[in-house]
Amino acid sequence: VQLQASGGGLVQAGGSLRLSCASSGLTFSQYTIAWFRQAPGKEREFVASFRGSGGTSFYAHSVKGRFAISRDNAKNTGYLQMNSLKSEDTAVYFCAAGRPILSSMRQTDGYRVWGQGTLVTVSS
Repeated sequence: VQLQASGGGLVQAGGSLRLSCASSGLTFSQYTIAWFRQAPGKEREFVASFRGSGGTSFYAHSVKGRFAISRDNAKNTGYLQMNSLKSEDTAVYFCAAGRPILSSMRQTDGYRVWGQGTLVTVSS
């Protein structure tokens, strides 16, 4: 079971990036996918999630309206479209997969499979 995150890079404030999370070894459509991020010296924090069934998505308040999570179950891949990027969005972004209950949707322990992380740097 593996998740491979990609798409990070250096972008100016106000710009956009699209992250991808390719999965292998799991029945992708049955899992909730999520993105977390971790800035230097800070704890890993929830960004967004997309349930495998029902298509419900959740967002952190700090990114709502700027970021959009999506998935293509046929390609076993999840995405995070990030628009209007700010310097405070600078972090390593991790994708994760799991079957969290609703109360654990925004918690790291709700997810059992993690990708390696991709660095997003937003210059001001």
